[in-house]
Amino acid sequence: MTGLGGVALFLATAFTPLAHALTLWMAVEPQLVPSDAIVVLGATVSPSGILSNESTRRTDHAIDLYHRGLAPRLILLGGARDSGAIEAEIRAKLARLHSIPADAIITESRARTTREEAARVRDLARSRGIRTVLLVTNSGHMARARALFERAGFEVHPAPSDTYFEPTAPEARLMLMRGLLQEILGWLYYRIAGYA
Repeated sequence: MTGLGGVALFLATAFTPLAHALTLWMAVEPQLVPSDAIVVLGATVSPSGILSNESTRRTDHAIDLYHRGLAPRLILLGGARDSGAIEAEIRAKLARLHSIPADAIITESRARTTREEAARVRDLARSRGIRTVLLVTNSGHMARARALFERAGFEVHPAPSDTYFEPTAPEARLMLMRGLLQEILGWLYYRIAGYA
């Protein structure tokens, strides 16, 4: 019976708009209002030091928000990989190439989880008077991340880095569903553990 349910879920995910509908249901509306800082959550970087598509999308969105005058500081997160490439530093270099002054950029590369990112940003923000943040991550991750940053004492304004397109290829729908399931399980774990 479980196998039949798995096959049904697979077929519904691959050949219907189920994943897209769940994405829209979980989505958090953007609140692009002036804030003390823009916080960009970590994603991934390749061993050769190239940002993943998700990391690039988040970084580009944050740079755009900064240039729109929504915050005077940019907090870039993301740790090192085996190669030694540090995501936060690569993002900072990209931000400087887009005319963001070095003194407006803060990097943090020690956090490995969203919970650790919230704690590290809280420590960085305390001495700088940062209370309100535009939080940049993808829409599926936003609900869990927002709860963690609010628990850390921030007034959080969501600034999702992605758009809600409906994938048409079965592979893209399956990837979207996999990401949604990861976020749902992560959210449940954080709730049960008392982190959010």
